[in-house]
Amino acid sequence: TWNNLPSNNLNVSHEWGADMDSSPSMSIDKLLPALLECFGIILCGYIAGRANIITPTQAKGLGSFVSKFALPALLFKNMVLLDFGNVIWPFLWSILIAKVTVFVLVCVLTLIVASPDGRYSKAGLFSIFATQSNDFALGYPIVEALYQSTYPEYLQYIYLVAPVSLMLLNPIGFAFCEIQKWKNGSNHQQRKLLIVGIVVLQVLKNPIVFMVVIGIIAHFALHRTIPPFMAAFVDGLANSFGGAALFYLGLSMVGQLGKLTRSTVVTLILLITAKLLLMPLICREMVDLLNNSNTSALNHSSLSNYAFLYGVFPTAPSVAIYAIYYNAELEVVTSGMVISTFLSAPIMYVSAWLLTMRWMDPQLLMNSLQNVSFNISIVTLVALVWSITVMFLSKKFKRLPHMFTANLFLAQLLTCIGMILWNFVVKEDNFVGQVLTFALLCTSLYSTFVWPGLIALSLALIKRFEDVKVSPAVFVIAGWGIPAIVTAVLLICGVKSSDTIDSAFFYGKPQIIGTTVVAAFSILLGGSSLVCLSRGSWTHSDQSQEGNSAEDLMTEIEPDNQTLIEPITPSGDVNTGTLSNEDHLPGICLWLLLDNVPGRLYLELQFFCAVANYGQGFLSFALFGLDKHLIILPFKKRLYSLWCRKKQEEQPQSDLPEEIRMTCTQFTKYHKDQCFQDIVKRRRCGKRTAVDSFLGCELVQWLQQVGLAQDLGEAVLYGTRLQQGGVLQHIMQEHGFQDNRLYYQCIITLQPKHLPKLKGKLWLNLHPFIVCL
Repeated sequence: TWNNLPSNNLNVSHEWGADMDSSPSMSIDKLLPALLECFGIILCGYIAGRANIITPTQAKGLGSFVSKFALPALLFKNMVLLDFGNVIWPFLWSILIAKVTVFVLVCVLTLIVASPDGRYSKAGLFSIFATQSNDFALGYPIVEALYQSTYPEYLQYIYLVAPVSLMLLNPIGFAFCEIQKWKNGSNHQQRKLLIVGIVVLQVLKNPIVFMVVIGIIAHFALHRTIPPFMAAFVDGLANSFGGAALFYLGLSMVGQLGKLTRSTVVTLILLITAKLLLMPLICREMVDLLNNSNTSALNHSSLSNYAFLYGVFPTAPSVAIYAIYYNAELEVVTSGMVISTFLSAPIMYVSAWLLTMRWMDPQLLMNSLQNVSFNISIVTLVALVWSITVMFLSKKFKRLPHMFTANLFLAQLLTCIGMILWNFVVKEDNFVGQVLTFALLCTSLYSTFVWPGLIALSLALIKRFEDVKVSPAVFVIAGWGIPAIVTAVLLICGVKSSDTIDSAFFYGKPQIIGTTVVAAFSILLGGSSLVCLSRGSWTHSDQSQEGNSAEDLMTEIEPDNQTLIEPITPSGDVNTGTLSNEDHLPGICLWLLLDNVPGRLYLELQFFCAVANYGQGFLSFALFGLDKHLIILPFKKRLYSLWCRKKQEEQPQSDLPEEIRMTCTQFTKYHKDQCFQDIVKRRRCGKRTAVDSFLGCELVQWLQQVGLAQDLGEAVLYGTRLQQGGVLQHIMQEHGFQDNRLYYQCIITLQPKHLPKLKGKLWLNLHPFIVCL
């Protein structure tokens, strides 16, 4: 990609070829087995939790052992044996500054954007999420596999860096959470003086922090040796940490993604971007900036690469414990912990692979990048054709803001077509064909950058001026006109680079500047619009969740006289179609403009950017390709009805297993009336009818309260048996029993002699839920 910048070629060649005759900075051969080992144990824990082999109550016991016994012993042991003489302190200062930078950035942005009712708790928890890494359970095995044979002293940095979050940043986050609890409380005068004391006490009570301090004291008092009488005891606890921690991590992931809602998708994507993209880049740049005293170029490069890999470590599961303790943002934190853990694996592997790769021919790398872009474009083209078809069949394109979303889909479609054509045209000596194909590709790609910002602006205007009709023509002209003007300027004023096949830099540095300006404009426009939209939602009171659950009672009947503008919910659940991937390209463009040595991590970002640009259709397909009312609900209803019919034919009521029959008999005879009294309510079903129903999560909570289940897993199993025994069913017969905001109905059991009394509307309301004896 840097062929169009001749000054960069020699620098890159020098950097990549400097260590050709030297020992490698890391051992990539052991990385894949280490990843398979770690994620294999995590998968075993997840399967054990999903199959209810280990219940949530039992998992809490394992978690307590890991966090209060095994990990403190491991930290104590390594603090005592730590060799401070081999520590490169600028590296630690770089990680500290990077963590503080990300912490402050996330905290400030959250305080600006978040609503006042939960502003401080969100700022505290989100900042902790973005900076606290899973250093010991997942990070240490990866570092050991990579550096044990080349730089073994790097392993001890894990134990030096981890206390930064535990002793410095986390208490600040806890303070924000305590401030939120104080603001939500009634006795402000009394609680105000206790906030500092509570935070300090909470930090001191943490056994991890306590044992770090004790270990440092013992390091100097015992002269880096553990007495023989306690060495075996400490080793026994410390060695039990690895497998138990990974297994518990898998257990803690069960059911977390089910708590994710559309309203938290934007927050989650931004947090994961800050943790897995922003953090490693800042860590690497800070090491390059502060570690100037290191005379060994190879060691300096290795440290900066190590800092990047450290930044990719996923979020620690302990952040979910903090969210549970403060009862705030549990859905975002738990879902983000799961997603960041599994996203970190391919990122770490690809990063390590590129960092250990010898010097390669730039032309070969560009051909590989071109092939990746071409293949991604073909697959994405199919997904976009499907998404556009669904958009037209559902007639959403007639309403705002879906009208603008359809334009975004069209721009993404043209981008894929342009890249497919570019793959053939660029290999031919046809200047006119190259220019025309470049004009199509560049205009459509820039349009995919501009439309997300315009969609966010339209949402903000619709929210602010509900009685004002937003003119679609203005947005359409801007969405296509701005990219066309920038592309025209490039074609008229730019100079074509003859030694590159990459369309992203076909016109050299002017194209880099133009891309940066367009993408930055869209980011600022979209970001400011979403902030205004979020602030506007604060004025609305919180509405009841009964009519706004993930699965409502029934599919709502849309009125015949639909308005041009689709209403926006007061909760700030903005259209997630405003998301795009243009923020990755200015990371790359600014790096190439400001850094004369792009390096191998730049190449990784370039491949990632190609996938993001030409794979935008996957995100569009995920959000709009499977329309709920057009595809998902009819398919699920049909599948569930076929499954239930098959089960009823294969297994009559009399052939049910003994445990199911006993559970149903026990519930029906002794607990059904009390359950009706406590949780069953009359709720609206459509416009004219109402039914007695309850939420799945309400039944789970009730079963634990009355003692029929000891924990969440047993409650879900109990509810599943009730459904299998025909005592309850989903109100639309589309789902099995789940701990979720799904609506269920107890099946009414009547004798045949009572049926003639049911007439008219009453029969119509009840007949789906009646079983005749």
